[in-house]
Amino acid sequence: MIGRAGTAYPSAPLPDVDRQKEKHVSRIRQERLLLIPIFAAILALALEHAILGAGQVASLLGAAALIAAIVVGSMRVAHHAEILAHKVGDPYGTMILTLSAVAVEVLILAIMMSNGSSPTLVRDTIYSAVMLDINGILGLAALLGGLKHGEQAYNDDSGKTYGVMILTAMGISMIVPEFIPRDRWQYYSVFTIGAMIALYALFLRMQVGTHSYFFSYSYPGRQAGRPWDRQDETPADSAPHAVKDEHEGSTLWSIGVILFGVVLIGVLAEVMSVLMDAGLEGTGAPVALTAILVAGISAAPEILTALRAALRNRMQAVVNIAMGASLSTVILTVPVMEAIALYTGQPFVMAMTPVQTTMVAITLVAAAINLNDGETNAIEGMTHFVLFATFIMLAFLGL
Repeated sequence: MIGRAGTAYPSAPLPDVDRQKEKHVSRIRQERLLLIPIFAAILALALEHAILGAGQVASLLGAAALIAAIVVGSMRVAHHAEILAHKVGDPYGTMILTLSAVAVEVLILAIMMSNGSSPTLVRDTIYSAVMLDINGILGLAALLGGLKHGEQAYNDDSGKTYGVMILTAMGISMIVPEFIPRDRWQYYSVFTIGAMIALYALFLRMQVGTHSYFFSYSYPGRQAGRPWDRQDETPADSAPHAVKDEHEGSTLWSIGVILFGVVLIGVLAEVMSVLMDAGLEGTGAPVALTAILVAGISAAPEILTALRAALRNRMQAVVNIAMGASLSTVILTVPVMEAIALYTGQPFVMAMTPVQTTMVAITLVAAAINLNDGETNAIEGMTHFVLFATFIMLAFLGL
């Protein structure tokens, strides 16, 4: 606004009501990607029987389209989980990210198992998730980050803690069941649920309590507790008030989008499960293919977040995401699915095959060696990525 003598006066500020309306409109526009899974869910519910009647090819194409929609929805869920993570800092931040991914995975698994999927689906999905998280995400991130930055530092306490807890959780829930008599599986399922809850309760207390420093790393000249921050940002950009301004008043919105996204993913997964079963029937496709798809869907947002962190020399975030996701998958998925088995009276096959046990053992030994000194490099990343390639090869061979 220009005055009589050419003096510039500040424009009148927008009323609070108009400002709030503008914020709401802006937020709705930012969620336009959610329209993809919303429309996909509407079409899937309306056309499910027509697609099934069109044959296997149509069912497979429909399942593929729904998988893409689920990935889009899960990425929006992860985006808002990351907003909440920025607000609370690390290690709470990565905990929110991994929990949101596990929630999506458990939901899809529960729906697919209720539709009569393979009794080994839970076991194969957990196994696939561990291979994908440790060997795929951690391996590729350490490889690319190492090629760009050389050695990348992190808190070695986190790697050791994650590793021993993953070994214990997988041993109790996926190796020992091989030796449990069939007529006593209910007793061991109850024990497994209690053991997983006890492990996670202690882990959670350490992660957010007095030992939270195990899972954080102070980068020189950077703001602590935000491992995914831009490496080239200015001090003004990284100041606490900048984050507060960006996300002020968005907590409830983010929580609402996360809850809505999880429900939406559940609807999509219900139809996707039916179409996939119909499309793969009689094709001879490996059973592990479905498990890899479920693990990949839930891990898709984590992969992007971890790779961005590695390229910005934030290896602590990569370790927390990859190892934390593996631990959360085992320690949270197992008790939920075991509880479902007890409720329905239908046990799942949880004991790993000899090939799976061998791959897990090699992976955890390699991780224990590589994550022992507080620094990663491209060679260590390559060892895990080769293990991931071996896992994919074995899956295609039906092993």
